[in-house]
Amino acid sequence: MQYENRPIYMQIADYLYEMILSGGWPDGERIPSIREMAVQMEVNPNTMTRTYGLLQDQGVIYNKRGIGYFASAEARAMTLRLKREEFIHGELPEMFKKMDALGMGPRDIAELYDKYKGEKS
Repeated sequence: MQYENRPIYMQIADYLYEMILSGGWPDGERIPSIREMAVQMEVNPNTMTRTYGLLQDQGVIYNKRGIGYFASAEARAMTLRLKREEFIHGELPEMFKKMDALGMGPRDIAELYDKYKGEKS
């Protein structure tokens, strides 16, 4: 996926999803404030407000008024679901088109994936 073609708030959301999936923001834990994240990401606080709004609308984070933002109790599971759907409906069709154009099939990909997993171990 071409990140540079996506709006900044979506690029930041992708980074925050990675934080959740990697365990950097565990389920139920407090996360940095909008202002803290804006400084860290070197963006306008309005951009972070938009990003946090997106994640809040998805139920990935929530706000305790006067206390701060928290990862939801199911933040990791929700993020996995969202990112899988994005992959299946966004990136996978593009990958299938490229595979067809290159004359590759599922077996080719399975072999490459097995090799990748072997090198990663």
